[in-house]
Amino acid sequence: MVPPPSPAVLSPHSERVMPSPVSADRPAAQPPGRGSVEALITQARRLKGDVDAVRRDTRSAGSDPQERWQRALYDLALHQLDDIDAHLAQLRDGPPPAPAARSAAPAAGRPEPAAAQGGSLLSRVGSAEWHLLTDEAIWSAELYQILGVDPAGPALTLDELPGLVLEEDRPGLTAMVTDCLVDARPIDGEFRVVRPDGSTRTVHMMGEPVLGADGGTASMWAVLRDVSELRRCRRTVHETRDSLHRHRREEQTEHRIAAELQEAVLPPWRGSLRLPHQGPAPLDLAAHRLPAATAPLISGDWYDALELSDGHTLLSVGDLTGQGVTVASGMATLLGAVRGMAMAGTEPGRLLTLLNQLLDTAVQPALGSAVCCRYRPETRTLLWAQAGHPAPLLFRDGTGCVLNAPDGVLLGASSGAVYGQSVVALHPGDLLLLHTDGLVSGHGRTAAVDRLLGLAPRLCAAHTAQDCVRTVVEEFGGAGREDDTCVLVAKVTA
Repeated sequence: MVPPPSPAVLSPHSERVMPSPVSADRPAAQPPGRGSVEALITQARRLKGDVDAVRRDTRSAGSDPQERWQRALYDLALHQLDDIDAHLAQLRDGPPPAPAARSAAPAAGRPEPAAAQGGSLLSRVGSAEWHLLTDEAIWSAELYQILGVDPAGPALTLDELPGLVLEEDRPGLTAMVTDCLVDARPIDGEFRVVRPDGSTRTVHMMGEPVLGADGGTASMWAVLRDVSELRRCRRTVHETRDSLHRHRREEQTEHRIAAELQEAVLPPWRGSLRLPHQGPAPLDLAAHRLPAATAPLISGDWYDALELSDGHTLLSVGDLTGQGVTVASGMATLLGAVRGMAMAGTEPGRLLTLLNQLLDTAVQPALGSAVCCRYRPETRTLLWAQAGHPAPLLFRDGTGCVLNAPDGVLLGASSGAVYGQSVVALHPGDLLLLHTDGLVSGHGRTAAVDRLLGLAPRLCAAHTAQDCVRTVVEEFGGAGREDDTCVLVAKVTA
């Protein structure tokens, strides 16, 4: 074997980024051709530009966990590509010339070198060689800067180096060095150092034992790289990924709870609504909830049909603003209040007035809209009121119309609001359709009402309320809806 170069031929700060001519497991590799390295540099810079362009086109990291995670991944990719670009440039250009003499410590008031501040790649990569027989340590100038050691002083020996390392990382460093010197294993690991200014830097060390003429280990060389910024980027990726996972689990839990709450308080929407009538039912009822295609959480839409103690039937639909468990809970509270007041004989106008007062005194302010109807089968009349909600549609003899709405503002919008009510006479075979907003995404109420009225011939020809609901679902049940919506159909049977 060829003996390693004598320490005397090495400047104290000469850059040793390549192994000594003789290493424990392989001969030194020959440097690649300049043209091939130039091609790699071009590819790396093109890729870096593409990634940066995509990153700029994405939304800045805000409160959304997925956006923060994506931004962190882009930052990490760009940081790694910057390093690759600089590595290749150094490989193409070769190591910088060694200084003529050891540089003095920075003068007072002079800014610290960029290495200490996480500057260019070349300032974040240093090298060292430790000679076992003479106990001499030879460091590059960059390594002094990375570790925060005074360049006017001597390089630290392998016995002194752990003094810079965090206590919990010292066993790992000792094991790496021991494996290298005793078992001739390559070094590839990280440790953290505490600099004199109190800052902590993460250092990645790669190296190998250098064999002497007798085949024994004569020295150990290593390349040490400050990877603090890279590790920071990776921690950010992990933290934002974990935050995203937690956020998704919370969303799934909230969605499940809201769905269970909604199913517990709303009448079944699959099939006809069967009320416990004594004798022939005055109304054939059916309803359906069309879930949003994009919104991950359940909204506060509701529908209800309830037989009252006096033989009348309560019909109501409504929508409480917002999504999730809080809104589903608020919807359940409102629906319970509607049922209780209707059972007590409260007429629709007065019922909405009291419901508005309930929302006004709620701990969490909210807005809602609703239609409340009371059907009297003995006279076939519908007494109804509305609070900022689309009016019911009446279909008769193949045509449809919108009922004239009495006065009524959104629930929760005005503490002193009073709600009017109207009476409509119905005929056998008449069809009432109540719905919440959201049937047509991106359009106002007029678009949904016009399309519903356009279904009049089909709805009037339907035999049952359930057939009517199927027709509405066929028309509005496609993908792309941005919000939940409900439809309630009541057909006068006698």
